[in-house]
Amino acid sequence: MEKKQRGIHGFHVHFCLVSIGQHGLCGKHDTYLNRFTTCLLFGSLEVLALAMLTVQAASKHLHPEACGKSSCVKGGIAVMFYTSLCLLALGMGGVRGSMTAFGADQFDEKDPTEAKALASFFNWLLLSSTVGAITGVTGVVWVSTQKAWHWGFFIITIASSVGFVTLALGKQFYRIKTPGDSPTLRIAQVIVVSFKNRKLSLPESHGELYEISDKDATAEKIAHTNQMRFLDKAAIIQESSKPQAWKICTVTQVEEVKILTRMLPIVASTIILNTCMAQLQTFSVQQGNVMDLKLGSLTVPAPSIPVIPLVFISVLVPLYELFFVPFARKITNHPSGITQLQRVGVGLVLSAISMAVAGIVEVKRRDQGRKDPSKPISLFWLSFQYGIFGIADMFTLVGLLEFFYRESPASMKSLSTSLTWLSTSLGYFLSTVFVNVINAVTKRITRSKQGWLHGFDLNQNNLNLFYWFLATLSCLNFFNYLYWASRYQYKREDSGPGFKPLGEMPLKRVERKQDCEVSRE
Repeated sequence: MEKKQRGIHGFHVHFCLVSIGQHGLCGKHDTYLNRFTTCLLFGSLEVLALAMLTVQAASKHLHPEACGKSSCVKGGIAVMFYTSLCLLALGMGGVRGSMTAFGADQFDEKDPTEAKALASFFNWLLLSSTVGAITGVTGVVWVSTQKAWHWGFFIITIASSVGFVTLALGKQFYRIKTPGDSPTLRIAQVIVVSFKNRKLSLPESHGELYEISDKDATAEKIAHTNQMRFLDKAAIIQESSKPQAWKICTVTQVEEVKILTRMLPIVASTIILNTCMAQLQTFSVQQGNVMDLKLGSLTVPAPSIPVIPLVFISVLVPLYELFFVPFARKITNHPSGITQLQRVGVGLVLSAISMAVAGIVEVKRRDQGRKDPSKPISLFWLSFQYGIFGIADMFTLVGLLEFFYRESPASMKSLSTSLTWLSTSLGYFLSTVFVNVINAVTKRITRSKQGWLHGFDLNQNNLNLFYWFLATLSCLNFFNYLYWASRYQYKREDSGPGFKPLGEMPLKRVERKQDCEVSRE
């Protein structure tokens, strides 16, 4: 079990590398490169990394020699291996951080027809990704196990190359938005200026805060909100103020930071769901190894077990899009049928139910394994937890992507949609932490002095208790999500006159808090 967990840990670390890559890049390609160029540039790095892995898998002299340790990779082989992994993380990070936002850029949110199409885009995006994943865990896995390992990498390399070439050929049909100011710098400016002005008093009316005029505006203007008023101090107009960066910020710029800040608790509330998904993708495969892998006349390879939730998603997404969304639109008049936060909430509830069901199924599997190991229960039993979680993933992933894209400022679309993948990577990494911590704690408090997940034999473990622990944690996490979601204030574009540009507004001399009076010019 420990060696398996090391392998799982390494897999989860790679997810974190992908997250680091995309978040280090999303701010850059929103500034210096448009999203189309970013997709192609980092897609090339991804293909290069896959080609390197293919060569290393095919060449025996590039394989490490067995040494009896957990890791035998060293020397030039290690350099090539870890270089390819880093390039893969860098490439996947750049593509994931920009591809979703680039696809959504093709729709005009202000057009009612295209707003509905945008909601559908995220559903079909999930379906296409699911179909690709089904091909990977069935066809590619079969080739890798039955033919040769390197042929699996070769197929993925060719498929990725064809995909990016197809993307490049469609350039003349795309809406390509020009990059704007650095979102990272805009955030930093608000924080720095508000800190500098921390001793200033806010004006009585938010209409006296600084905002650019409509004729000078090149991007959307966001309406002022009363949350996190301390950040409004970055837009206070002082005597002899000039519209310079790091001196004063616009209301829109301040609201951009408020939006991202309001999003963070939503992101944090979905980490546990991704932790549950990581456990289903690891322990369920180990469960499948000791179950009856025959579904009728078909024998399912253990590495292909994750195809079960993917099949559920591929069936449910069209049903959701073609039947549920039109029905819900008639009731709610919302382009997506239900709001994005409602959709995420449904997913969180279903993930908790999935973990509870997983614990029940594990009890049945373990009892049968202890009673008669020669007659294990069918792999079909895993479809219950996988099916429920597949629905949960469909609701949550699409809800998050659409939520982050619609709510984020124009200059931060890639940065915001990347938060979805940040939640995924943190959830995967947290799953490894949970396994180690739970094992260490239960080893001390149980009478047998053995952890819930000790050893290699699942029939001697208490995996069901671990699943129920995650179910309980998911329930608590849902109430935490309700707290933040109910207080979330959706973005509103500024359509009223309220604010005036700096040059057209009579300057107000703002005194420090310790002054007795505030004098006006």
